Amino acid sequence: MDNLYIVMPAYNEEANIEEVIGQWHPVCEQISQEGHQAHLVIANDGSKDNTFAIMQQLQEKYPLLIPLDKTNSGHGSTLLFLYNYAIAQNATFVFQTDSDGQTLPEEFWNLWNNRTSADFHIGTRKGRQDGAGRVFVTKTLRLVVWLMFHVWVKDANTPFRLMNVERLKNILAYIPADFFLSNVAIAAIAVKKHEKIAWYPITFRPRQGGVNSINMKRIFKIGIKALGDFRLINKNLKKA
Repeated sequence: MDNLYIVMPAYNEEANIEEVIGQWHPVCEQISQEGHQAHLVIANDGSKDNTFAIMQQLQEKYPLLIPLDKTNSGHGSTLLFLYNYAIAQNATFVFQTDSDGQTLPEEFWNLWNNRTSADFHIGTRKGRQDGAGRVFVTKTLRLVVWLMFHVWVKDANTPFRLMNVERLKNILAYIPADFFLSNVAIAAIAVKKHEKIAWYPITFRPRQGGVNSINMKRIFKIGIKALGDFRLINKNLKKA
């Protein structure tokens, strides 16, 4: 029996959160009906709106939903918080996506049905609809990963990934606790260490509501800090 945790960070997502929960909770229900365990865990990253209150109100309607509340630390740190939460709950698989409605639950099943064929199942965003700026950032990240780790990663930061928890635990040991680009680091390390990885083309829609909290100026600052963190990770990898 597998134990799946679907995890999402949420920051000021009151415009999206109810619809997203309504889309993803049935995935957990179906997996549970098949004899496995599944939970939908959403971590409110210090939102300034009603995101967490809405999640709490929906618990009775969606019994497999686990809303968590934490102080604001950013997207990457919240992902690490969620991954470690899933590990502490004895998850066998963890699936991560975002809470802005850009990904499709129906595309999850291709990853899940092939979960034993690889340890990391990662989406690649084709025909992206979230703006030229975001596409530029992804391409730049791919180049940075190549320069720092000497590996080519198809789509390092995709918020659509199913991971074997035992293999994920080994990779998390290399990543700083406050690292903002944690998904990038996970993908880069997995490729570097020759983990079994499968890539899947996925749909990536525009944000379904609300305003993205990350602008280009902040992305630049995050990128500068990430360079130092990438060097530290690379150093740790070489020691290992």
